[in-house]
Amino acid sequence: MPSIWYFGTPGFAVPPLQALLEHGEKVSLVVTQPDRPAGRREELKAPEVKQFALAHALPVFQPERVRAPEAISRFQAEAEKDWPELAVVTAFGQIIPKTLLAIPRRGFWNIHASLLPRLRGASPIQGAILEGMGETGVTIMQMDEGLDTGDILLTRTCPIGPDETAGELHDRLAPLGAEALIAALDLARQGRLTPRKQDDSLSTHAPKLDRASGQIDWSHPARRIVDQIRALNPWPSAQTTLEQERIKIHRAQAVPGSGAAGTIISYEPLVVASGEGAVEILELQREGKKPLGAHDFVRGLRLKPGARFGR
Repeated sequence: MPSIWYFGTPGFAVPPLQALLEHGEKVSLVVTQPDRPAGRREELKAPEVKQFALAHALPVFQPERVRAPEAISRFQAEAEKDWPELAVVTAFGQIIPKTLLAIPRRGFWNIHASLLPRLRGASPIQGAILEGMGETGVTIMQMDEGLDTGDILLTRTCPIGPDETAGELHDRLAPLGAEALIAALDLARQGRLTPRKQDDSLSTHAPKLDRASGQIDWSHPARRIVDQIRALNPWPSAQTTLEQERIKIHRAQAVPGSGAAGTIISYEPLVVASGEGAVEILELQREGKKPLGAHDFVRGLRLKPGARFGR
């Protein structure tokens, strides 16, 4: 039976690996990122893909850098023992070098969480929501040396709900990626998979997010602010300040209203003026506290008239 190498790290990468096993594939090597410190105690935590692989007795390799000479030597040794038909990459977190791309017979396939060429890059799920898109999907792509620039092998589309968060969309796209992978693999073995070039003129980019990406600018239109809140839930969370205290906002909706940007114009419900329209805040969180519904949050504070979010 031909073997498959699998490269992946977070929870999003688990369903495709599970699908390969359930499809009867021989996964001869699972490659994932090294264990990293996590939580307040900074204790080492294994990636979700590693946890799944070990639970299914799959061999795991965790190179710090896949392009390092010692890592390439390991891959070449694995290929000599069992030359892989294919390598699959899902949210792995490292660039695959040309030397490695050339080893499997069918090369490397990537499961990318957008309809390429739109939203190439590290955060396509969040990017789709930030752009206010009503539809996204997954792409099975033949990897090359570029950033998500390889030929498209197969796509699956998925609507985005008007109030859907990035976490919720993530949980729907992961199994869709698994289904698309198996469909593409079956078509390839039947000789019915036709690659098509990406139109680079239509490409957009979804850069890697960090905590600074969550800072709310209340001068923006309400719809844009709400999309930012949705896109950054659960991480890194949309953030603002209220009377010098940092606040995370987890859920909100755009509503009619006007006033100076950031000013609270209603407490029941909690409505904040923006640059265009207003934002009704539904769930938010004080630093070091649990998330609360807006009613309970307001009840626990003594806010002066004209209080405002942001600086």
